[in-house]
Amino acid sequence: MRILVVEDHAALARQLMEALAEAGFVADHAADGEEGLFLGETEPYDAVVLDLGLPRLDGLSVLKRWRAAGRDLPVLILTARDGWSEKVAGLNAGADDYLAKPFVMAELIARLQALVRRAHGRSQPQISLGRLVIDTGTQRVLLDGATTRLTGLEYRLLAYLALHAGQVVSKTELTEHLYAQDFDRDSNTLEVMVGRLRRKLGEGFIETVRGQGYRLAAA
Repeated sequence: MRILVVEDHAALARQLMEALAEAGFVADHAADGEEGLFLGETEPYDAVVLDLGLPRLDGLSVLKRWRAAGRDLPVLILTARDGWSEKVAGLNAGADDYLAKPFVMAELIARLQALVRRAHGRSQPQISLGRLVIDTGTQRVLLDGATTRLTGLEYRLLAYLALHAGQVVSKTELTEHLYAQDFDRDSNTLEVMVGRLRRKLGEGFIETVRGQGYRLAAA
């Protein structure tokens, strides 16, 4: 899953990016509101972490413009500890959740995971597909009850397909949601990852739909 972090505090932004990578996300960073607005309008993110106190364009204005343009991506806003009015304004503008600074990074990760799951109609962290179980909270993958070890990219690919189980997902969509903006995106790499997943999980899970993309079998 791909996350946009809009945060002007360099040290906090770095901590957020590291924590997101460790949690299995891929993330892009914008250091001001104008850049964040542009990325949110032009890139297909699964969720956004949006600070409200931003230079060039404040976070509340960014959020309002996204919603006015019909961008319904999940947004978690960051506010000052005593900024209750900011929280109310942010929620009224269309934010899905909020955290007050300072916060515990594990809570932010858990809230983001929940937002992404709910956006795909799932309330539980475990996605059960017959013999296959993907735990989006712990990044564990179980096949017939045994842990299957995956690389970070393999896990992101499988988790994205699992959130869309039974649906055809195009190669373009997968590429847009698995790689950061500045990553050299190569469709051949995606095909290699699918091949490796099939060897680890067995042939019956990931179906190639010719000319359209891939589909993970639904339970």
